[in-house]
Amino acid sequence: MNEVIQSSAVNEVIQSSAVNKTRLLLVSGSTRHGSTNTAVLRTAAAVAPPGTHSELFDGLAELPAFNPDDDHEPLPAPVNELRRQIAEADVILFCTPEYAGALPGSFKNLLDWTVGGGEIYRKPVAWINASSVAAPTGGAGAHTSLATVLGYVGADVIEPACLRLPMSRDLVGTDGLVSEQGLREKLASAVRALLGHRPAESTATECTLSP
Repeated sequence: MNEVIQSSAVNEVIQSSAVNKTRLLLVSGSTRHGSTNTAVLRTAAAVAPPGTHSELFDGLAELPAFNPDDDHEPLPAPVNELRRQIAEADVILFCTPEYAGALPGSFKNLLDWTVGGGEIYRKPVAWINASSVAAPTGGAGAHTSLATVLGYVGADVIEPACLRLPMSRDLVGTDGLVSEQGLREKLASAVRALLGHRPAESTATECTLSP
């Protein structure tokens, strides 16, 4: 089983005593309660290979509006936490909705805060596009924008791990996870592809997923 941590410590987690882990950071572009995008990321954590330490960044709504004048020490606490999690991650997986043909403003704000720190530079990253089949462009506008920003900050986009996975809310169970087995298998394959590009010095050991 794998360990999933929410940074606000909403859920009790049994932490592994192992020191070396493959650290997967999950970043949702939605602040919506019951978000399908967040459900996709939680499911990605659940189907990740044994030994994966997954952390779901849940501070999107707390980030202040980006201002270059504020991008210096001491950073606002939510920004400092974001950069800490990025720095400690081996790989990062994003999942974002599309609003008005582009990235949601709150998520673009998060990405803006990553520019000055440099923590994401050469970090292996990928994204899951979970826009429903009813979306006019299938979320293409948001993910084109995301690719542009990730290229600008020098992230290492792992194309085989980027996945178009049309989702509807009725595919999310009462446990907040994607229930359809075929979708779970596709997510598992994408996660394995991303983890395969973790830094060579990272050594995976088994962790525990809390209920």
